[in-house]
Amino acid sequence: MNLVHCSYERHAGAILEIFNDAILTSTALYDYKARTMENMVKWFEVKQAGGFPVIGFEDAVGTLLGFASYGSFRAFPAYKYTVEHSVYVHKDHRGRGLARKLMNELIDVARQRDVHAMVGAIDATNPASIALHEQLGFKLVGTLPQVGFKFGRWLDLAFYQLLLETPLKPVDG
Repeated sequence: MNLVHCSYERHAGAILEIFNDAILTSTALYDYKARTMENMVKWFEVKQAGGFPVIGFEDAVGTLLGFASYGSFRAFPAYKYTVEHSVYVHKDHRGRGLARKLMNELIDVARQRDVHAMVGAIDATNPASIALHEQLGFKLVGTLPQVGFKFGRWLDLAFYQLLLETPLKPVDG
């Protein structure tokens, strides 16, 4: 298994497949419709423009097994040390510790880039993701009841946060 920095050219199709499985079969994403390659162009442009990482693990033949990334938490300057992250594993490779490995790598990248707070927005009925985040030291900092509606039911969104020791000298502006 190889850690890679994902690119549009090499990984957009595989990331799209992983996203669409999550959209169509789960509440991991609060989207209704499958995404398109056009959506992936924009997604990668936003990641590149913000300097945000997209990391993944490939198997020996170059198949993407899962990926993790982060982006802006909110679009105001004072949130510059806070990111919202996501991690997704291909349906055929879940339960093997890939999400934990991806999250550990993403946390390391966040430290290197002087991130202070990582926030995960997790469907409150997703015990695997909640357990993973708690094992990595994330704390439940709030739940927004019934803010989503999918598959004929109201969804609660739980926010999990990990505070990092970085940056050593934060500045305003």
